[in-house]
Amino acid sequence: MRAPVDAQGPQPSHVRTVLRTLLVLLAMSLAARAGTAATGGRTDDAVSARTLAVVINTADPLSVEIGNYYVQRRHIPAANVVRVHFGYRRTVLPAAEFRTLKALIDAQLPTDIQAYALTWVRPYRVDCMSITSAFAFGFDERYCATGCVTTQLSPYFDSASAQPYDDLHLRPAMSLAAQSFEQAKALIDRGIQADGSEPRGTAYLAISGDAARDVRAAQYADASMLAGTRIPVRIVDAGAVQNRSDIMFYFIGAARVEGLSTDRFLPGAVADHLTSYGGALTGGSQMSALRWLEAGATGSYGTVVEPCNFTSKFPNVGLLMRHYLAGETLIESYWKSVAMPGQGIFIGEPLAAPFRADRGY
Repeated sequence: MRAPVDAQGPQPSHVRTVLRTLLVLLAMSLAARAGTAATGGRTDDAVSARTLAVVINTADPLSVEIGNYYVQRRHIPAANVVRVHFGYRRTVLPAAEFRTLKALIDAQLPTDIQAYALTWVRPYRVDCMSITSAFAFGFDERYCATGCVTTQLSPYFDSASAQPYDDLHLRPAMSLAAQSFEQAKALIDRGIQADGSEPRGTAYLAISGDAARDVRAAQYADASMLAGTRIPVRIVDAGAVQNRSDIMFYFIGAARVEGLSTDRFLPGAVADHLTSYGGALTGGSQMSALRWLEAGATGSYGTVVEPCNFTSKFPNVGLLMRHYLAGETLIESYWKSVAMPGQGIFIGEPLAAPFRADRGY
């Protein structure tokens, strides 16, 4: 992982870029909240089975199994299920092929669809974008980066919108990624079990000692404040998060995370590790974000190409926790926590909502 600064500290141009980015993000967040208020406020709505599209690749037998099971378990309307056919034994989908595929998918969707659930582990990239971001924004090179530079901001970041397609003309996407049907089934069942469960878990915000990857540690105090009294927050050294049975949130900066087999994640738990290639779901040189799901988490995130260690390209742990604890779904909360998600893939069970009062939606 490369840092966007040299050994002597940030360059003046980088400081100006960061300040401009923060000002733009603040303006976007205020505008989104004002827009929601102006339209009467729809914060009691959410992405749901009624507004989620499930995309199945019929060329991939595992995608078919995952998609059919998810549709049945989450009672997804038949009109929301789109079946397409494309090669799946590859990690990268060319942009031109993706554009044709997405146009075919979108042409079949009901007009009120607000988000996508993808039912495969590969491909996980569209050229220089993650596949979940390509579905959300369309393939757009402004969301890519070559070298240590920032990318286009997401208008959904920390948004109050409960209907992202209606309000912002984007559909966030999450991949129900797994390498076996047994793993996918367990993931889906955990997400459903989580709904409205108000789990009594703990948030572990870990410091690994890896300076380049520990950059989110500066957010930890704010995250603790944003969580309030809803859930205990522990800021710990990495070695302390082993043999734990109460994990609801687990965030760390590391190329690999040790001890996951000793831990127990509660249904609906969220966990990720800030590193360059956590989103390389198969065959990568660093730990895949899939390892979190296999260990029992319900959602995770990782970047598919070198992002450098801009914190804006990774989940803001405080914002993720705040939205999730407020009752939003996993897909909404995770997406709203990343300012620049173009290079990152979101994986997990999108409709999991452990802190939402009304179960079974």
